[in-house]
Amino acid sequence: MANLYLTEQGSVLRKTGDRLIVQKDDEILLDVQCHKIDAVLIFGNVQFTTQSVHELFEHGIEMALLTKTGRLIGQITSPFTKNINLRIKQFKKYEDIDFRIRFAISIMKGKIRNSLQFLRSFAYNHPQIDINDELHRVEGCLKSLDNQTTLEGLNGVEGTAAREFFSAYGKMMLGNLDFNGRKKRPPTDPVNALLSFGYTLVFNEISSFMDGMGFDPYLGYYHKVDYGRASLASDILEEFRTPIVDRLTLRLVNKKILKEDNFYLNPQGGMYLKREGMKRYFVEYEDWMNREFTLLENGERTTFRRCFRLQAEKLAACIREEKEYTPFLLKT
Repeated sequence: MANLYLTEQGSVLRKTGDRLIVQKDDEILLDVQCHKIDAVLIFGNVQFTTQSVHELFEHGIEMALLTKTGRLIGQITSPFTKNINLRIKQFKKYEDIDFRIRFAISIMKGKIRNSLQFLRSFAYNHPQIDINDELHRVEGCLKSLDNQTTLEGLNGVEGTAAREFFSAYGKMMLGNLDFNGRKKRPPTDPVNALLSFGYTLVFNEISSFMDGMGFDPYLGYYHKVDYGRASLASDILEEFRTPIVDRLTLRLVNKKILKEDNFYLNPQGGMYLKREGMKRYFVEYEDWMNREFTLLENGERTTFRRCFRLQAEKLAACIREEKEYTPFLLKT
């Protein structure tokens, strides 16, 4: 199954039988069976009927509302999958600072090891591009994780590792788009626009999935609790940033699948994908999310969306049964 992305401004999502249709004026733009959909993402001025939302709830499908540029506004979710017992245990674990530090170290090890694997693979395939200094410094960050005893200390290591990673990442851009460091709010260039957009999509998927599993996605263990932020989804996102978004972005740039004319500069600030560029991105993103790969921990063939469930189940077992949380690691 796949996500349904609705970007045609002025269109309307409706229900007919057990199908959803997207209509603009008198034209049917899309007709799809509900059982083929994981989630619906609505961008900008796209309307939907009450009946269509009822149908989504009947099938356990969540809806996310985003701005035209991809900023998450909110979600509409069915109440049927809430697991109050898991949430009670989740909240109790929040008071255990030792547990939170152990969990945070695990996800940081996953994040940095996935980043290192990506950098090493690129360095092996492109020996003419020197990223050895950055590689060594990121390796040093990984080694220092077990010495951290506070969340603040882990935050510092994460920040250093990210700076070194993105320093190398800029050298890895072989297409027609330059990258001079990570800039988030707002993204100032096409590469940062792709990174921010990709992280938003993955974050939204993880947040919806954690909510559907019965977690409270707003209570995280590593990221601080903040009004309106799904901190637990932010925690789990860390392991998937490089395997999904960083790798996909590099592919889109280096293979020139997306070019400078696919972006526009917002007068209020920030670089964003144009409508046609966004449509192309969704095609590539869905292909990437459903592509099979090998997990490092057990050699199993899987997809990223299946791994969201795997990591959520690991965290549930960690909370309920005191089992060790093992991070997502990609083998390529």
